[in-house]
Amino acid sequence: MTLLLKIAIAVVVLVYPIAIYFGLQYLQPKYLAISLAALVILRALFTNNQLLKAIKGLWIVILVIGLTLAGFSYFSNTDLGLKLYPVIITGSFLALFSYSLFNPPSVIERLARLQEPELPPEGVRYTKAVTQVWCGFFVFNMVAALYTVFFTTTEVWALYNGLISYLLMGALFISELAYRKWVLQKGGE
Repeated sequence: MTLLLKIAIAVVVLVYPIAIYFGLQYLQPKYLAISLAALVILRALFTNNQLLKAIKGLWIVILVIGLTLAGFSYFSNTDLGLKLYPVIITGSFLALFSYSLFNPPSVIERLARLQEPELPPEGVRYTKAVTQVWCGFFVFNMVAALYTVFFTTTEVWALYNGLISYLLMGALFISELAYRKWVLQKGGE
């Protein structure tokens, strides 16, 4: 039951911008704000990521900000709080990855050690550099998401936050994977 709920929450988070876009076609923002509040609470209750728990207060901050945004949208009946939620999510990833740079191992090193527990020192340096690249991506993504909130239409906001940002994230992931394979292959020659 818990795994199914976690999967459902992940799917809702992924389709959130598209759901908000279509929801705004038929519902007032205050009604969608109730669903945002529920999503924020469910994410806080069912998160079990050890790194997130290690950053004291990060999930409490995300919970408070998420509920504040939902409350703002509910009481003002505006979509602003709803649109800012992806910015908060990206900000939480930035906080998580940045924190891991100053309190090793980095997020990417932790992931790498799942496949290679005895990661050599050059692997640790590489994973730290990749974590820094991801931090740069999250800064860019936050700025772009903020821009879509304040300076574009709801359609552009949904397109960027519900598709383009995921494509950029995927492109970065695939590029890093291809680069890593090329470096490993080159090193083996």
